[in-house]
Amino acid sequence: MVESPPKTVAAPQRQAAIQENLLSPRFYTTDFERTASLDLSAQAVELQAMLAEMRADYNRHHFVRNESFDQSWEHITGEARQAFIEYLERSCVSEFSGFLLFKELSRRLKDKSPLLAEIFALMARDEARHAGFLNKAMGDFGRTLDLGYLTKARTYTFFPIEWVLYTVYLSEKIGYWRYILIHRHLASHPENEFYPLFHYFEPWCQDENRHGDIFKALLRSQPQLWNTWQSRLWSRFFLLTVFATHTLTVHERANFYKSLGLSATEFDAEVVRQTNATAARAFPTVLDVDHPEFFDRLHQCSDINLKLSQIDQTAQPKWLKALRKLPHQAAICGHLVRLYFLKPVDAEALRGTVG
Repeated sequence: MVESPPKTVAAPQRQAAIQENLLSPRFYTTDFERTASLDLSAQAVELQAMLAEMRADYNRHHFVRNESFDQSWEHITGEARQAFIEYLERSCVSEFSGFLLFKELSRRLKDKSPLLAEIFALMARDEARHAGFLNKAMGDFGRTLDLGYLTKARTYTFFPIEWVLYTVYLSEKIGYWRYILIHRHLASHPENEFYPLFHYFEPWCQDENRHGDIFKALLRSQPQLWNTWQSRLWSRFFLLTVFATHTLTVHERANFYKSLGLSATEFDAEVVRQTNATAARAFPTVLDVDHPEFFDRLHQCSDINLKLSQIDQTAQPKWLKALRKLPHQAAICGHLVRLYFLKPVDAEALRGTVG
């Protein structure tokens, strides 16, 4: 028997910045005074129960690398390797973005809303673990992100706290469905599990689910976010924005899903369907994802977005690229507007029927 050679990996290349485009994860800030003034009494019992769960820290021993990582990953090459690195990079930045937002919320609310301050501190703890674990995984492929540099160098986008509640809720819930569906697929097809990170997805997604439940309670504590005509319009807007971003991103990374034995189109559709159904427990309205135009138009947006990527890869001047991209961007906007005005599903009535 020939013994395998010891693992020899060059020191990871530290990367200060990431390639930016409209689909890149953003870093956010909000109105901390407004957040501190939120009346949480309508969901006080639920929030206390969730705080107890967060204190229990069920995953405190989960994010520890074991001996399965101690090998060379040079056999993963070509497009599959690059697609996986890009997946790790985007996931790491997304988790780190959540960490920074939650950490700052905790710091700013410490003396004004102790309950929220502790909840956000514990969520920041989880997001930091996720980001650190993903960054170490990138190191196995010769890359790491300089998270300290990103903290200082990235532009922060201001969102009112109401928008934060909508978007983070959806981000956590869509994250849950992404992780759990990949976990279930690989449990049935272990031959496609090419890297041990995927062993961690089942407990990992429970962190996402808990965070989403916390934001559901925060959202439902504010009647103006689910009991007004404006909230119905905002719900549809944020659902469509998150789903469109997911569809475009998944199809940009189709090679990664192919390496897992998944169809990018089928995976995206199932994530969107499940997240939409989950959002019906929190939002006043959700999207009609069964409408025959829904996925057809989203997929047309994805096809157009790939054409935009091809234009970006040319050596043409920036002004010419921008000019060539305009009709494609207008076409994407047109599809999204049509989707926004499809008749939505009344989630409040649906909950009343089910309940």
